[in-house]
Amino acid sequence: MKQSLHSLRWKCLFVAVTLCFSSSVFAQEDAQKTTEAGITVGPMVFLGDLGGHAGKGTTFIKDYNMNTTKLAFGAFYAAYPTQWLGFRLSATFGSIEGDDGNITPKGGDEETRLARHLDFRSKIIEGTIMAEVYPTVFLEEEPDDVTARLRPYGVIGLGLFHFNPQGSYRNQYGDVTWVDLQPLHTEGQGFPEYPDRKPYKLTQMNIPIGVGIKYFLSENLNLSFEIVHRKTFTDYIDDVSTRYVDPALFAKYLSPSQAAIALAMSNKSAQGYNTPGYGVNAKRGDPTQNDAYFTAQFKLGIRIAGRTETRWRNSTHCPLLRF
Repeated sequence: MKQSLHSLRWKCLFVAVTLCFSSSVFAQEDAQKTTEAGITVGPMVFLGDLGGHAGKGTTFIKDYNMNTTKLAFGAFYAAYPTQWLGFRLSATFGSIEGDDGNITPKGGDEETRLARHLDFRSKIIEGTIMAEVYPTVFLEEEPDDVTARLRPYGVIGLGLFHFNPQGSYRNQYGDVTWVDLQPLHTEGQGFPEYPDRKPYKLTQMNIPIGVGIKYFLSENLNLSFEIVHRKTFTDYIDDVSTRYVDPALFAKYLSPSQAAIALAMSNKSAQGYNTPGYGVNAKRGDPTQNDAYFTAQFKLGIRIAGRTETRWRNSTHCPLLRF
């Protein structure tokens, strides 16, 4: 109940901030303000307990596996009350994956993750509200003259995302299907024997933070590239966090069909719970680091409202690259 109230408070805060943002920025008719809309495309990358490279697993770029990268797509609407500050509402749709089978053994800590043999995939649906800050505007002589201008910027905000981890399940006939992992309680989440392991919600908050660079092709058209990291507050995006559960509990709390699948999905090491180092209460994941993901996307923006400042300028304006 406490976790549900905490989650509800976060969601209410997100809605309140979004409403305040919409009413105070988007509803303005300030002549100085410009607004734009656009689309985004680029890879979405997972950083968590599964997969990675040599050594200890981390939620950092070191453990990026290129072959699990999937494209993400999105759309945004932004308002710029000034040249140096913008506010953006965006929606992003993508997929993330992690697979211990991608690890190349080097004789270190990665060997245990390779033998763990877990995998997952999940679709991501995300909505964010972010502020964009353009610090170099203060160094420009004519900030309103944007054509052919290049501007670096930083972004930070608040997001709400939905995920649903699935794992590959091989049945007795050798057929492989993908099954939802959260209902299987693979680490005993919600079982009385593990009171500290609460069931995780599939909709969570995140904090997007990143950097980008924006190039104005013209007054009304721009192209950006940005990398945005998402700090999350869950370690269960990949359904892996802590230690192996007592397998007898699956039959106690789940239906016979669910218990059989949960038993197989909770421990996929070479010989299951009989494998040394992979038995009950052995380390399955790292609860000290929450999962994360990031995007590296191209953004195409089109001005849809706002004052055109350059009508009076020389029509032969040369589109030089300018900071």
